Amino acid sequence: MPLYLSPSHQSQICRAGEATYPDECCGVLLGLLRFGEDGGAIATVKEVHPVENAWKTNSNQHFDRIPGAQETTERRFTVNPRDLMRLQRDGRDRDFDIIGIYHSHPNYPAIPSDFDRTYAWAHYSYPIVAVHHGKAVDLRSWRLDESGHFQREIIQPVPSFSMAISRD
Repeated sequence: MPLYLSPSHQSQICRAGEATYPDECCGVLLGLLRFGEDGGAIATVKEVHPVENAWKTNSNQHFDRIPGAQETTERRFTVNPRDLMRLQRDGRDRDFDIIGIYHSHPNYPAIPSDFDRTYAWAHYSYPIVAVHHGKAVDLRSWRLDESGHFQREIIQPVPSFSMAISRD
């Protein structure tokens, strides 16, 4: 399934990664998630919402048993559940869904880590922007398959017909 993401939304994600470097940025994608007659999903991003990286080494007791739990925001991110709930309510009021969560990898490729896979949710897209020495160099999106492994998701420009997709 491709992720439909406009060039301006791609640019917004890349700029967020550059602005927070050397820390990881993160944010939420709101849009339309619809299923075709063949059962395939169509995810179209309508809004990109940067949120504060809520990862705090001293306040992540629930991650203490996880290897790497003592990492800093240079290597970890988490979205505050309050931000997620706020954006979910806001999106619902406008018939949008949360369709993904993006983050950056400072000085690391735009591929998911084991930590990313462990905490990913099914049915979400996970764009990752690689930021090397403060400059965004690659943007890739990933989605969990049925066996819980990430598969690359093609990023497509928002098609002109996306405006005609019914919200019903």
